[in-house]
Amino acid sequence: MGTSMLGAVVVGMGTAGWVRIRDMLAPLPGSPAEKLSVRGFISSRRSLGTQQGVSQISVEEAVNREDIHVAFICTENESHEDNIRTFLQAGKHVCVEYPMTLNYKAAVELWDLAQEKGLILHEEHIELLTEDYKEIQREVEGKILQEGTLHFTGGAVKPQFGFPAFTGIARLTWLVELFGELSVTAAAIEEDSSNNYSKLTAKLKTSENKPLRWIEERGPGLPRGRNINFHFDSCTLTQIPSVPKGAVGLFMQDLTHFSAKLVGQVSSKELQKEKIRILHCLKLAERIKQLCQS
Repeated sequence: MGTSMLGAVVVGMGTAGWVRIRDMLAPLPGSPAEKLSVRGFISSRRSLGTQQGVSQISVEEAVNREDIHVAFICTENESHEDNIRTFLQAGKHVCVEYPMTLNYKAAVELWDLAQEKGLILHEEHIELLTEDYKEIQREVEGKILQEGTLHFTGGAVKPQFGFPAFTGIARLTWLVELFGELSVTAAAIEEDSSNNYSKLTAKLKTSENKPLRWIEERGPGLPRGRNINFHFDSCTLTQIPSVPKGAVGLFMQDLTHFSAKLVGQVSSKELQKEKIRILHCLKLAERIKQLCQS
């Protein structure tokens, strides 16, 4: 890709979009993210003028401009799919917040489109970059799981973010990264829409037939937290180790990882592994949704 800069557009100006612009304006010195230059942002809802010195532009302009090579999709989940398709079709690389889509079939189609056009499609997974996740990974390594539970609680989310199995795909991703390929054996959801409350319970099993339970519970005033209980052959883990935050912000780490893909520093084997995991998690989320709705 030589030394030329890669122009980027940020789609959606919520917190994530704002952070994306901030990080591109001051990337990690010496990192491949220095190759990115933010050329504009898109906000479909309102006219925002300039943000952090960056101008608002239209989708049409972003799609047609030859100095824009990359799009960061930071919109509500339900519009991810259309946005990804628009930019891939225009020949732009895409970085999207998780979940990339709210159904498995669309995700497969988008990966195929990216591959066909020789473009990078990257789904952000900052939860795998956290220090507490890395610590758990170290704790779990080499141990044999007997059974486990991951119970997430958090505030209510708006309907346009999708079914809880998709909005909570970060937790599913943890379980898959820690324990390998999973399958869904049962799933149910309790909902009290008048109080904006929902509790999803999914029963999963590992390829060694060990049971895992994933609970995603959301409602107003629920503290944000992950409770774990992983029972191994040799010990039981009931607490996420409290470790200091890393020196580099999570979105900045993700930006660096995405940029490394853009400049060809990530092997095709690594890219393929990531794609398989992402699609596997989306397929599990879809299966959970089907079981809850049947």
